[in-house]
Amino acid sequence: MLLPAFIPPEAWITLGIVLLLFIALMKNLAPPDLLFLGATATLALLGIITPEEAFAGFSNSGMLTVAMLFVVAAALRETGVLDYLGHHVLGRARTEKGVLARLAAVVLPMSAFLNNTPIVAMFMPVVLDWSRRNQVSPSKLLIPLSYLAIFGGTCTLIGTSTNLVVNGLMLQNELPGMHLFELSWIGVPYALIGIAYLALAGRLLPERKELLEQLGETRREYLAEMQVQPGCRLIGKTIEQAGLRQLPGLFLIEIDRASQIIAPVGPDDIIQAQDRLVFTGIVSSIIELEKIVGLVPIVDPDYLASSKQQRRRRLCEAVISEHSPLVHKTIRDAQFRATYGAAVVAIHRGGHRVEQKPGDVKLRPGDTLLLQVRAHFLSAHRNDPAFYLVSSVEDWRPLRQDRAWLAVGAFLLLILLMTTNLVPTLVAATLCAVAMVALGCLSAGDARRCVEWQ
Repeated sequence: MLLPAFIPPEAWITLGIVLLLFIALMKNLAPPDLLFLGATATLALLGIITPEEAFAGFSNSGMLTVAMLFVVAAALRETGVLDYLGHHVLGRARTEKGVLARLAAVVLPMSAFLNNTPIVAMFMPVVLDWSRRNQVSPSKLLIPLSYLAIFGGTCTLIGTSTNLVVNGLMLQNELPGMHLFELSWIGVPYALIGIAYLALAGRLLPERKELLEQLGETRREYLAEMQVQPGCRLIGKTIEQAGLRQLPGLFLIEIDRASQIIAPVGPDDIIQAQDRLVFTGIVSSIIELEKIVGLVPIVDPDYLASSKQQRRRRLCEAVISEHSPLVHKTIRDAQFRATYGAAVVAIHRGGHRVEQKPGDVKLRPGDTLLLQVRAHFLSAHRNDPAFYLVSSVEDWRPLRQDRAWLAVGAFLLLILLMTTNLVPTLVAATLCAVAMVALGCLSAGDARRCVEWQ
């Protein structure tokens, strides 16, 4: 009972600061990283720890490895590798268990080597679209998706930041570090048990039909007409093989081939050069179409098709006002590019689907245009009386698909180096991250921005 009397004042102060930290975390008074930095700075200010001790964690090899892996994951996303996997994973699955099995087959191995955040973010729209098309509540699949990513992270050393930080602490204390698959003998059985549990207990997850209704209500479909340019990778493939039936929220209405209309479009119809593909879809699906090299909108002949040109541009939405000079004119007649310095990608008309081809549509007040613009367009036309509203489209980035195989090669090199223990984990991750930037898979600016410093 006399033990507390021998505890030095510094210990009581530390316990008090830790207690206040936990209270602040539970009440969500500030972001966790800010709270932890504040607590650390307070301890250093009171002289309980030295400045060197306070910031020693920033030199932890595990934490630095996590930062490098953020760059690797971003490069795989920028080159379209992750998108390709995401859009082909569900295939023709028709049941919840089928979807769960396909997700497990892809998400588990991916999350074993990459950060969970981009993986979950990539698969969410795919799962939501499948749920909408099959009238299944998204809540039945989104929770399993999150847990599958967690299960996969336990299978390897680089699966989660926690594993890497602990490994870094082991090295700092002169203990032998872990190799890449040292955790697998525990992590893999754990992941398999987790999958079995999700398959059995997943049926108990609540069906929130209101989420499904919200998904239907928030859909805003655009009409877009895309032309297949010579050299496009889609030429000679069927609609199914080209992946045009798996893009979330997208429907191919017809194919215009030398004035011959093919409608409805079947999965076995073969794409030819100069085909005009008429789609209806939500903004995110139109963006996915734009990422396909050699597939360009033909509403506006001045559309910038190359990914290098597109990276200097951005997408925005503009709603036509009642007194706009564009009213009752087609895009061609309005000379939109010459007047506004922007190219029209797609058209949306509230309340019903536009039946005409985009290039033949006479614009009305309230029509929404999806535009490819320069950076100054938003500020220049935000108060333009021709438009009710001008807003930017988030998360639009042209893919560097010509660098996809280079990104895959660099990633496989990372796995090889870490598996064989030829170099330390941090060196392997840094080498891969630098290679991604040097090979043009990711710009240096994007590499700095992709690290989640929190």
